[in-house]
Amino acid sequence: MEKVKQHFEAEAQEFDNIIRRLIPYYEQMLDALVAALPFERFQSIPVVDLGCGTGTIARRIKDIYPQAQITCVDIAEKMLLLAQAKLSDVDNDVRYQLANFEDYQFDTTYDVAVSSLALHHLVSDNDKIKFYHQIYDCLTPGGVFYNADLILGSSSHLQECYMEKWREYMLLQVSLEEIEQKWLPQHYEEDCPASLMSQLAWLQDIGFTEVDVIWKYYNFSVYGGHKPVAL
Repeated sequence: MEKVKQHFEAEAQEFDNIIRRLIPYYEQMLDALVAALPFERFQSIPVVDLGCGTGTIARRIKDIYPQAQITCVDIAEKMLLLAQAKLSDVDNDVRYQLANFEDYQFDTTYDVAVSSLALHHLVSDNDKIKFYHQIYDCLTPGGVFYNADLILGSSSHLQECYMEKWREYMLLQVSLEEIEQKWLPQHYEEDCPASLMSQLAWLQDIGFTEVDVIWKYYNFSVYGGHKPVAL
């Protein structure tokens, strides 16, 4: 996680540009995540954005749900500063926490937990399952969790297909040299994605209901579920 933090600190200023060059249909992915939130426009909903980056998801949620109270969590201080600038007009409704997922402790409950391109940095499946448990526990009954993230294919053939499609997309805006010498080595060194089907099963085992895949493009997906209302 320390290497991840260092890269995010170094890339913070260019992050928004980088992410759109590297991540297929990034805007569609974010639109799908926000559209899945089952609340009325003017509800006052507490939200936690896990791995908020420069505040892009938080900004979209705040624009659609103007009464939302948002906690932005990120491992990189420079990312939080950029998020703060992006959300400066709603500063009274946003708080910022510098934290590593490996030792993060939720300090309140939320109606919404979201994350984008962050949780795949948790190293092991057990780390991810543990954190999904923490997310479940932090949600109010009826609350929702949606994750937009990098995933693995369910077979080696599918994974090879996914990686080829990712390269094809990156080549639209990034040179082959940059892909092969920078972004793919960084991916293999720092990213620890799990298969989508495994993660859906984990969420169901933890207790999430209405677990579903909201959007998918090869090795990128939006998925999550609801915490059931107590009977």
